[in-house]
Amino acid sequence: MDAEALCTLVERYFHGVDAREIGTILGTLTEDCRFTVETHGVEILGHAGIRAMFGRLWTGHSRVLHDRFVHIPCPERSLIASQFQVTNWLPDGTTVHKSNANVFRLRGARFSAVAVYMTGENTLRAEG
Repeated sequence: MDAEALCTLVERYFHGVDAREIGTILGTLTEDCRFTVETHGVEILGHAGIRAMFGRLWTGHSRVLHDRFVHIPCPERSLIASQFQVTNWLPDGTTVHKSNANVFRLRGARFSAVAVYMTGENTLRAEG
């Protein structure tokens, strides 16, 4: 996959997160994807765990938005790093802004690993 396609795949993944489209998210990930929140010691393996994690995220937020992307694709190593802004709207009306980065590792046409580096409170928990 070339650099442009890697960037497009990352943005498809985040579109799914922001639009609450679990099918879109899982369509970008291998069945055995390893999802980690490196800054908070979280590891989730596979679609079922990732589906549950996003369910918890969406339950705890009235809206989320990922934007202002800076992508650093490395097609020859099958990975891409992306830095971005996150805005979380909480049910009480509070808005939280974060600066995060993810590293995505590719296998075939899907991500086999997602490593999240998150500022502030962890919103991607392994369990409720």
